[in-house]
Amino acid sequence: MGEHRLDRLGEQIREEISALVLSRKIKDPRVSTFLSINRVEVSGDLGYAKVYVSSFMSPRETKQGVRGLESAAGFIQSTLGKKLRIRQFPHLTFVYDESIKEGFDMVRRIDELGVSGQGAPDGDEDRG
Repeated sequence: MGEHRLDRLGEQIREEISALVLSRKIKDPRVSTFLSINRVEVSGDLGYAKVYVSSFMSPRETKQGVRGLESAAGFIQSTLGKKLRIRQFPHLTFVYDESIKEGFDMVRRIDELGVSGQGAPDGDEDRG
């Protein structure tokens, strides 16, 4: 399968898992509607897909949510396999994605340093 098609399938899977989470069809109490499915990487042979999950909740709560999704993987795979009509649906693995948290932490650190873009040279001083 071509890389573009794999990316498109990953995006479809991401959208469908997000919809399942938001609809509360996953009954595990650890799976909160605050979980965000960031991206899905599908292997070239369609054997597996890695699902990156983050949240604005604490890392502990987000990791619990990831474990809840992992517990519901069979249900999710079955549901999406029927909906997307894929003969061999990839085995889903859910992982905690810290990228959103790291981004917020970086912005917070920049703000704490007082470097928010003020006083940055724009090159206009040399014109005269």
